[in-house]
Amino acid sequence: MKLAVVAQRYGADINGGAELHARYIAERLARHAEVEVLTTCARDYVTWRNELPAGEDRVNGIRVLRFPVRRPRDPDRFGRRSERVFNQTHSDADEHAWLEEEGPAAPGLVKHLARGRTGWDFVVFFSYRYYHAYYGAAAVPDRALLVPTAERDPAAGVSLFGPLFRGVRALMYNSHEERALIEGVSGNTSVPGVVVGVGSEIPERTDAERFRRKHGITRRFALYVGRIDENKGCKELFDFHRRYARAEPDPLQLVLCGHSLLPIPDTPHVRHLGFVSDEDKFDALAAADLLVMPSYYESLSIVALEAWAVGRPVLANARCDVLKGQCIRSNAGLYYRGYEEFAEALSWLARRRPLAEALGENGRRYFEQNYAWPVIEGKYLHMIERLRREPAVASGEWPPRRPGWRAGRRAVLPPAASVLEQVPAGPVISRREAEPERL
Repeated sequence: MKLAVVAQRYGADINGGAELHARYIAERLARHAEVEVLTTCARDYVTWRNELPAGEDRVNGIRVLRFPVRRPRDPDRFGRRSERVFNQTHSDADEHAWLEEEGPAAPGLVKHLARGRTGWDFVVFFSYRYYHAYYGAAAVPDRALLVPTAERDPAAGVSLFGPLFRGVRALMYNSHEERALIEGVSGNTSVPGVVVGVGSEIPERTDAERFRRKHGITRRFALYVGRIDENKGCKELFDFHRRYARAEPDPLQLVLCGHSLLPIPDTPHVRHLGFVSDEDKFDALAAADLLVMPSYYESLSIVALEAWAVGRPVLANARCDVLKGQCIRSNAGLYYRGYEEFAEALSWLARRRPLAEALGENGRRYFEQNYAWPVIEGKYLHMIERLRREPAVASGEWPPRRPGWRAGRRAVLPPAASVLEQVPAGPVISRREAEPERL
């Protein structure tokens, strides 16, 4: 069996959530099939500049083909396009112009898919909102599996994605909340889909004291791992932690691991370690009292799963449906909406260590039941086998047929944000959805 994995960026040192997810899945599926990866020459997700050489590469033993991006993203033009599509009545032409600006526009990648479509049994596309996923899935409609990595933001309400969600062979969702969101905006309930998520490379042993010695950390602490960015809720996290540290006699230190796009507070209550190795990350999780996840938007948090895998509780932003839902289903974390709840939850976890440890053990079981690699691989292989047995049914709207010049420029499509507002929000906590998915 031959599979292709298509992602916007790809590399051993490219650690964005969706990109790391794609690499993990490619490397795991390579144990069961012949896998190659199609991607772009971009390293930076903001500009999509061509920084890596076009052509063939190998990453951890897997063949990777890189294709150049037509042009870098213009942030001002992209911002104007987004404002129109997200917040104003607009046209089909507006949406396709927005998708071009969203990027990374790599027409050579799409042409390669179209030319070689019969060379793969299935093609797994990551991240619905990008050029490569939309046009790539249209090039191989009878073989396309989509890993949407969708968050609850206005892009999910853009009209052109409805046919994509209804036209692919199957969707591999990250969470029950993501599935509910996509079904809500597209009505794609007849398309095969399964909540899968992704596993992680959990080391057999971690060493908390090794981490403390290496970085000179002697205090108890809450850990944040990831890009330190306002879009990830970090500006609010800094404010909340500053107020908590002033009010608490013996506050937990906040330790940050990751590249920062924000100024780091100049206080002994905050330590920024920069980008750390995987060994350091897991040692830090073992040493921490808890992991804090301040993000408003996630389709799945790999680092939250890693924290649970090593038995640490999670404190999450309740405004993120996915994180709140996972805390409830796992019974392995607390969540906050506003400063008062943040401070109370952080103090509770710090002072009630046996109960915090019990939450962490719940998380360990939740990870093993839902996100251990045999579970993840089994869901992918089961879906692929199912699709091999079932004939592909052509969709009347996929691949998409563009309207004519005049019709395509009529402003008749609703603002994407208003479409999203009509979809019910909140965590999925029904008994059926809370139980591990059986195939």
